[in-house]
Amino acid sequence: MKRILVACGGAVATSTVAADRVRDLCKKNGIQVDVQQCRISELASRADQVDLIITTAKVSRDYGVPVIHGIAFVSGINIEQTEAKILDILKG
Repeated sequence: MKRILVACGGAVATSTVAADRVRDLCKKNGIQVDVQQCRISELASRADQVDLIITTAKVSRDYGVPVIHGIAFVSGINIEQTEAKILDILKG
């Protein structure tokens, strides 16, 4: 099972939208996932527990795991590209 952390400023609104989209994407592609949400400020303390981080805010820090900017799930722009990046990482 892959573990994904979806982060935004408050761990409520945009991360919920993105997390739901990621769960649906993984289900459609037969990938078992555990998707959790958090605040951007919590990433450093939780990054070592996950395979992928998806954020709805820009981050430049290296957490030792892949980080994908997931604002596409909120804006609707470039969703296919973002989904492809996620699948590449999870299937790799």
